[in-house]
Amino acid sequence: MREEQIEKLRGVVRDCVSKHLYSSAIFFADKVAAFTDDPADIYMQAQALFLGRHYRRAYHLLNASKIVLRDLRFRYLAAKCLEELREWDQCLLMLGDAKVDEHGNVYDTKDCNVMYLDKDSEDREINISSAICFLRGRAYEALENRALARHWYKAAIKADPLCYEALECLTENHMLTFEEETSLLSSLQFGPEDRWLSSFYSCLIKKYDKECVIEAKFREVEKESTNSNPSSPSFMHTLKNNTDLLACKAEYFNQCGEYQKCFELTSDLLEKDPFHLKCTLVHLAAAVELGNSNELYLMASNLVKDYPQKSSHHLGLSHGLLLAATTTVSRSMINHDVISARLRV
Repeated sequence: MREEQIEKLRGVVRDCVSKHLYSSAIFFADKVAAFTDDPADIYMQAQALFLGRHYRRAYHLLNASKIVLRDLRFRYLAAKCLEELREWDQCLLMLGDAKVDEHGNVYDTKDCNVMYLDKDSEDREINISSAICFLRGRAYEALENRALARHWYKAAIKADPLCYEALECLTENHMLTFEEETSLLSSLQFGPEDRWLSSFYSCLIKKYDKECVIEAKFREVEKESTNSNPSSPSFMHTLKNNTDLLACKAEYFNQCGEYQKCFELTSDLLEKDPFHLKCTLVHLAAAVELGNSNELYLMASNLVKDYPQKSSHHLGLSHGLLLAATTTVSRSMINHDVISARLRV
């Protein structure tokens, strides 16, 4: 088969993936890999298998290749397969030996001579080392080693500040104190084009600063803008009405005890984005504090319906929320952190 025909088949695979036709992607990727025996095509086949949830087969394909321990992409995808299979010890073994200190500094790594093959990549990428650090954190958290999980999440976001999931795990799981969160953010190396992200992250961490300091942070993010049509000021867009940012502001109101203000804001946000999980949990926390039984009943019912994959946990939470709507004692036991932990399970 000629090279241009093979390239067309690669395009078919990419298109199948973009259209979520994973069985088709697996079929054609298998043929491309058979024709070329190119590591990049073998990786594409493994990626299609992974997306089609054939984790064991994808892992076998990657592990059987001679390049798996020399190309970080292969090793990382093989470890992701093991993550999906919940084989955490094997996942850590696949990621290789490395140590990390309490500040997220990685050392004693043996990955300095490995390759990272990537074909025709034009978009900005998250550092593969950051993704590997994050996966190590996930594995240690699953193994209930919160200390090492915390260190590896720190390492992940220090390796690349674009690894938002690492910050999310650290903040949502309450792994750091306010001082530690502030210190971590100040240590991150943001590029000149990422100044807005630094400001946004500062709104995501614990909000224990003085009121004027916190409100100044929100104003700084809200000022960030882009103009999709420089000739027309009406095309100016900002983050002022961004749902994530407003959910952070609602969380701040909740922490300040301004429950009615918080509830009104989250009610508006859920009109726009009814399945925004963080906004949902802040809304629930405010409803508990206000004793809004009608809202609690509605939200408790929707939790089980909208998140069936977590139904067993949400049934317990929903029962607690319904009790909270009618019982003062229950309201004192169900707070923002409890709801947040339940929704993340």
